[in-house]
Amino acid sequence: MFLHFTHLSLGQSLDTTQQIIHFRSMLSATNNGFSLVPTFSLGKPAVVTTFNISGKGRFSFEPEFRYSMEFKPWSFIFIWRYKLIEKNKFQLKLGTHLPALNFISGSVIKNGMEQEAIQARRFFPVIEVIPSYKVSTNISLGLYYLYSIGMEKELTKNNHFVSLQPNFNNIPLTKQFYMRFNPQFYYLKLDKQDGFYVASSLTLARENFPFSISTLMNKAIDSDIPAKDFDWNVSLNYTFGKDYIKK
Repeated sequence: MFLHFTHLSLGQSLDTTQQIIHFRSMLSATNNGFSLVPTFSLGKPAVVTTFNISGKGRFSFEPEFRYSMEFKPWSFIFIWRYKLIEKNKFQLKLGTHLPALNFISGSVIKNGMEQEAIQARRFFPVIEVIPSYKVSTNISLGLYYLYSIGMEKELTKNNHFVSLQPNFNNIPLTKQFYMRFNPQFYYLKLDKQDGFYVASSLTLARENFPFSISTLMNKAIDSDIPAKDFDWNVSLNYTFGKDYIKK
């Protein structure tokens, strides 16, 4: 869910030879940490921090760090993206997750005593293909494809995620408040199991205010993947950002 970011305004013109590095981040607290891919679901309150670091070029680094409210790691995803095509209305991004880690807690016996251990489960390679078309100032249509391979024995080996994503941004409610509505229809295939789903995110925000409220809902239409038929959460978000000049 993409939220409003603050912008840095300068009273003088910038030297075109200087490189500007854009740094954006969002911190979210949610009552239910779940993922559209069931393998990554936590199922309890969580904290999520996302970053976006980009410059004048086509590359961006967009890592995500997710923890349970007990501050145990949930998943770490190091996302690297490249704008292969960047036109006025059409854009095509390619991406990879290097690495993508999902953590689970369990009990192990050490020196004759039961202890809690955290296991990291790896996904590699992870490939993203993200085309999008800008219909108007506040409306766009996107397609998202992700492929990943689970490295551990208990994980599914071949994972496909294909999503159709219309986006309605900055919908005015009053002079100060606006909302974002991001529905999606997606197909998920995990080895031999697959399913069709519908999901949507709704964000309520205020102009020039860093806090916002959002909700995410997910409903299975026809699926044989073992997961909840319906899931949802609500999140409190804080966004911040800054531009740095590299001389």
